[in-house]
Amino acid sequence: MNITTESSQEVWHDMQEPGAYEWWYFDAEDRESGLSFVLIWFSGFPFSPYYTSHYENWKKRLTTVTPLASDYTGFSFQLYENGVETLNFIREGRAALFESSRTDIGVRFEKNRFTYNPLRDEYTLDIDFSFPARKKAVKASLLFKTRRRIVYEKKDSNNHGEVPLHQWLLRVPRADVEGSITITEEQTGRQRTIPVTATGYHDHNFGAVPMQEYISRWYWGRAFSDSYDLIYYVIYFRNNKYQPLTLLLLHDNERETSTVYDTVTFCESNFRKGFFSPLHSMDLALKDDRVFLKIHNDKVLDAGPFYLRFSSEISLQVDGRNIDGISGISEFLNPVRLQSKFMRFFTRSRIWRDGERSVMYRSYNGFKQLMDWNNR
Repeated sequence: MNITTESSQEVWHDMQEPGAYEWWYFDAEDRESGLSFVLIWFSGFPFSPYYTSHYENWKKRLTTVTPLASDYTGFSFQLYENGVETLNFIREGRAALFESSRTDIGVRFEKNRFTYNPLRDEYTLDIDFSFPARKKAVKASLLFKTRRRIVYEKKDSNNHGEVPLHQWLLRVPRADVEGSITITEEQTGRQRTIPVTATGYHDHNFGAVPMQEYISRWYWGRAFSDSYDLIYYVIYFRNNKYQPLTLLLLHDNERETSTVYDTVTFCESNFRKGFFSPLHSMDLALKDDRVFLKIHNDKVLDAGPFYLRFSSEISLQVDGRNIDGISGISEFLNPVRLQSKFMRFFTRSRIWRDGERSVMYRSYNGFKQLMDWNNR
């Protein structure tokens, strides 16, 4: 896994390798109002059961049609209010729904797009989709104003660098986010507009082969506080001979300085597992000579057969100084679970694939719609 902050790497790479993937990730959180949301654009949706099945059939020579990223583009939008899911929309489709450029930063999937203004160093996100399974329509206009950048690069040195291409672009460690989200109930026409004033984050990932063939598990998280902002990133590889990648970025908000610790030791403890959630650690620790970071994954915001998203409580020690009371967002990913055909069946309940009929998708969203109605 290579890491970079180079702006030229944010453009669409138009990956042609079978099973390749690419995504652009944005999230924001307003702790005062309890609002948080995640938006992701995909070219090659790596968690798609349709894409994974196609790739496996191609690899077994059961089909001669190459599994290309362009046939599995997508967009997702998750909205949480006070730790409870309000929306979980994932839409996937073919190349005709997707548009991007090899020279300019920006992506469109159907009527959902983001663009980048390099002169103002800000991103404009325009969201417009219908969610028939939940009988809702969503429109949003959001502005991500970059607050800071860092400069950093690290190459994967495992196997002398002879490894499959996977890259994480840490593009915006912190942004100021403003705008609004409007949710319309399609049956009644009733509208609710949510004003947004939040703190945000943005990154970009891509890989030349499916994640499950190279990565065994992946931890990521970020948190903002008055004293320090932080981002951590830990990856373990399928090949046990390869050294895991560990990284901690700390920004001192008093001194306005950023430091990257890329030789931190990492410890997992308090393991949990559920039928629809992979084995994962609820407590994490990253340690260096100067820094000791402890993360407790306090509450599950989203869960799936291979993925978990948490609100997290964090304690930090820097040069002997203790800083408590930091909260943030953490994620855990076990791509290997994508290989389970049994779990793949349930993953279809989350994804609206253009042109595909799914009993699981209708049943899951019918249940969620009923729960939403009962909670009014």
